[in-house]
Amino acid sequence: MVKLDEKNKEEYTRSVINALKAENIKAFRNLFLELHPTDQVELFVSFDQSQRQRVYECLSPAEFADIFQGLELEQQKEYITELDQTFAIAMFNSMSADDLADFLGELPDIMAETYLNNMGQKDAQDIKNLLAYPDETAGAIMTTEFIALATKDKVSHVLQRLKEQAPDAETIYYLYVVNEQRKLVGVVSLRDLIVARDDQLVEEIMSTRVVSVSVLDDQEEVADVIKKYDFLAVPVISKQGKLVGIVTVDDVMDVVEEEVTEDIGEISAARGAVDLQLSSFDAAKKRAPWILMLAFLGLISAGVIGQFEETLEAVARLAVFIPLIMGSAGNTGTQTLAVVVRSLALGTLDRVGVGKLLKRELGTGVMLGLICSLVLVLTVPVIYDGDLVLGVIVASSLLAALSVATVIGAIIPLIINKLRIDPAVASGPFITTLNDIIALLIYFSIATALLQYL
Repeated sequence: MVKLDEKNKEEYTRSVINALKAENIKAFRNLFLELHPTDQVELFVSFDQSQRQRVYECLSPAEFADIFQGLELEQQKEYITELDQTFAIAMFNSMSADDLADFLGELPDIMAETYLNNMGQKDAQDIKNLLAYPDETAGAIMTTEFIALATKDKVSHVLQRLKEQAPDAETIYYLYVVNEQRKLVGVVSLRDLIVARDDQLVEEIMSTRVVSVSVLDDQEEVADVIKKYDFLAVPVISKQGKLVGIVTVDDVMDVVEEEVTEDIGEISAARGAVDLQLSSFDAAKKRAPWILMLAFLGLISAGVIGQFEETLEAVARLAVFIPLIMGSAGNTGTQTLAVVVRSLALGTLDRVGVGKLLKRELGTGVMLGLICSLVLVLTVPVIYDGDLVLGVIVASSLLAALSVATVIGAIIPLIINKLRIDPAVASGPFITTLNDIIALLIYFSIATALLQYL
């Protein structure tokens, strides 16, 4: 198998394209199929439509299935229109059930139904069963292509069966044992089978301490289980305890990427708009609600400043420090938000405890405030003609604002999480704006109280 690097990629690509142009099917297949599947996908998407048509003629449906599974969803939707229906159906029959279900689930119902009706009855039924599970659950991301063993199977028979069925299974490193009612009762590793005697029964070598997930468990919980136990796959059971599928580590990696992308969108108030495939109009439409809400909160900030108009008129130089106070409080709150959301996502907060977290973040805010305040109380009088009172006002305001900002940045995502809403919804811009308002109130309250000394 050849793996392309930057140095030979261009030359190798030229060789593949030249074989295509010359319609030298044998040369193309030798060059193309020798590549790593990931490099095959990258090379395929670089082809123009006429070159892709030649690829469809050179590869079998089963060979192209590996490429199709590696494409992004939007690319799959584009290229499926170029395929002959007979070729597409044969390709679908060679694809993993979970990957095919993901693709068909994104198509219009009529189109998906047409494909399913032309597929093999068993494969089509497996896909329909997967599509019936709610999105973002274990059932929706699992595959039904696994090998189940019976307790009374002999090791020699299992090894022979593996040789026959392994090519169609998602993974064979762990095999799951079921009883007569298809209920999950044990697990056997491939290593256990290899070292066991041929005449031993599966029930003699299996482990009964099986970690599993339910079909309706959230996909993030499934990812947590695989991460916690370092699994390559985890079995999925129904409410009745029957084994219905497995979720593999590669599917979990996709889940993690999806969840991280979603959290980034939430924290940056750009949910659904981080996809670079979106047009400017669609991106603006998804961002607009947050921006409008933040603009409304900005009016509240302006209202706070308006309430202290007399203070500003009396000492105009107070306005100079508004951006400093607001920016510092907002940034500190966003930092705490990131810490809390990450802790909730990893489950580390349960081990630390909410009280300890709040205490730590408050302490962090106080220490940050003291450091910044010390710098300001020394530098402000130097810059503003020895005005020590102004320095004290700015320094004490910043100390209080940063202390409060860290607490708010921690409490809001915790409350949202308690309401069973994604804590990332407590987005950075939202926390920043809220802390801006509170910081302004603190600043002008202190300034007003000490106005007579300015």
